[in-house]
Amino acid sequence: MRMTTDEALDLFLNAPLQDLCKKANDFKEKLHGKKVFWVNNRQINYTNVCVLHCRFCAFSKIKKDNLEAYDWDLPTIHQKAKEAIEKGARELHIVGGLHPDHPFEYYVEMLSSLRSKFQAVNLKAFTAVEICHFAKKSSRTPKEILEILKQAGLDALPGGGAEILVQSVRDKICGKKETGEEWLSVHRAAHSLSIPTNATMLFGHIEKPEDRIAHLEMLRNLQDEAPGFFAFIPLVYLPQKNDLNRIVPERTSEEDILRTVAISRLFLDNFPHIKAYWIQMGIETAMKALHAGASDLDGTILEEKISHAAGASSPIGLTPSAMQELIIKEGLSPIERDAKYETYP
Repeated sequence: MRMTTDEALDLFLNAPLQDLCKKANDFKEKLHGKKVFWVNNRQINYTNVCVLHCRFCAFSKIKKDNLEAYDWDLPTIHQKAKEAIEKGARELHIVGGLHPDHPFEYYVEMLSSLRSKFQAVNLKAFTAVEICHFAKKSSRTPKEILEILKQAGLDALPGGGAEILVQSVRDKICGKKETGEEWLSVHRAAHSLSIPTNATMLFGHIEKPEDRIAHLEMLRNLQDEAPGFFAFIPLVYLPQKNDLNRIVPERTSEEDILRTVAISRLFLDNFPHIKAYWIQMGIETAMKALHAGASDLDGTILEEKISHAAGASSPIGLTPSAMQELIIKEGLSPIERDAKYETYP
């Protein structure tokens, strides 16, 4: 029988942590054995200028003349891509703020020029929120935007911007951002176009466990209706340098993180993978998450900016050999993949 929301909540709140993690790990091993997937990639956070300023965000800058604001031009983006690909990167993870000035054609050129120069690398680009921004700027539907971007070289969507899909919570932490239903609609459209996506959840702030379970249920329902999600990424709220800091001044506990990973694995039975995003969890906790249901350690990253703006203490990137060594030390088998989960020996 499939796990219900009531059962998931009861397990999350009441199951002994060791038992819960073992249950989730057993389910993960039925799917993947001892394999842990990882990707040699680079994050390209192309601008921090954004028309929004969500309460949990320490990355965005509303004013373009802010001393900390930046907006990379295409040659800079190309150079960063080149540096990563020369180091064996198979994926470029491209996300940024909602810049007020760039026309949609700028993003089309960004992808098409990268595809022209670097034909073998996967372009995993733009959150659902960015897609909605492009749609509004160009008077198109999100599906039309996705069709054009796919033609320009888009391979997958990264899954950010989901935060908490429960609208009552969303209104309090990012009320000016697209609604939860709009986020889901973009991913539904992407899946209809055979564009695979990922899904995130930002947790450990003002939301309740019931909100997390409701978020997971929305994702599971969409995956049933319109399959196309590769992975779910629980993102740990980081409290430094943002407007929520005075309400939630500390990061949630390691136990809460591991419980969330485990429940995600058990409840999202139609998702291939749960990620242990080491940038936000921290490496030590991410290693434990690999025994609590997570089957993917994400990537080498190289230059992460968004989480580190909020106080992440992890490295800004890891080498491929370091990624593999971390996995092997846990008694697990590292499997290199790309954004489409094609694997490499």
